[in-house]
Amino acid sequence: MEHPRKVATALTIAGSDSGGGAGIQADLRTFAFHCVHGTSALTALTAQNTLGVTRVDVMTPESVAAQMDAVATDIGVDAAKLGMLVNREIISTVASRLQALGITRVVVDPVMVSRAGARLIDDEAVGALRERLLPLATLVTPNRHEAQLLAGMELHTLEDMREAARRIHRLGPGAVLVKGGAMPGPLRGTDVWFDGQHLETLHLASVETPNTHGTGCTLSAAVAANLALGQELLDATRRAKEYVTRALQHPLAVGRGNGPIGHFFPLLGS
Repeated sequence: MEHPRKVATALTIAGSDSGGGAGIQADLRTFAFHCVHGTSALTALTAQNTLGVTRVDVMTPESVAAQMDAVATDIGVDAAKLGMLVNREIISTVASRLQALGITRVVVDPVMVSRAGARLIDDEAVGALRERLLPLATLVTPNRHEAQLLAGMELHTLEDMREAARRIHRLGPGAVLVKGGAMPGPLRGTDVWFDGQHLETLHLASVETPNTHGTGCTLSAAVAANLALGQELLDATRRAKEYVTRALQHPLAVGRGNGPIGHFFPLLGS
C-alpha cells in the first residue's frame, strides 16, 4: 500500500457555472491539470449554459467565510484565486478572511465587466474591490474593459495598456496583468505585465475559435496553481498563458453557443 502523497493546494473563491465552462468548475479542472489539489468557496450559483445566464443565486457572506475557514484551518491554502465576488458585502468578507487566515498568494480576477463590455457588478462593489481586495492581491488580471474601469482611461493601443497597468498598480496589488483578449487587431493575445519595476509585454499567437468561454477564469486559476507549486510570479504568469493558449487550441464542441476551452487537452488526442 502506497503512502498518501502530499500535494500543493489551491482555493478558488468564485461562482458556480452550471454549464461547466467557467467559474468554480473551470478553476478546479485547471488546478487538477497542474496536479494541485483544488478546494472551493462558492459565492454564487448560476444557471447558465453556452447561450447565457438565466439565474444567479448569491450566497451569504457568512457562508463564504465559513467555506474559507473550513478549508484553510484543515487542508491549508498554498495559493488562492478570486473570481466572481458579486457584491460589496462578499468582497469585504473575503478580504477580511484572507487576512485573518494568513493567505498571502492571491490572484484576483476582477470580474466586473465581461469581455463583451457588459457591466457585472455595481459601483459599491467596484469600490470595495479597489479598496479592500487589490491591496491584498499578488496579481490582478483585468481584461480590457475592467482595466479601463480601474485605470479610468480608454485602452486602444499598447501604450494605453502599459499606462493602465501602471495606474492599476498604484492601487496596491503586487503586480498587474492587463489582458489583451478584447483589444483590437494585432493586440489581441498581447498582455501587459507590471510589478512596479519591470514592465513586460507577453505575447502568444492569437487562436481563432468561437469557443472561448472560461478563458479569464482559467488564466487566473493557472497562475494560482503555479504559485502554489512554488513558481515565481512572472514565470507562473507565462506558464498560465501557455496553458490557456493550448486549451484554446483544443476547444470543446459543447452546446449551441460560446463553448468551453479544452482544459484537459492532453486527454483529447490529436
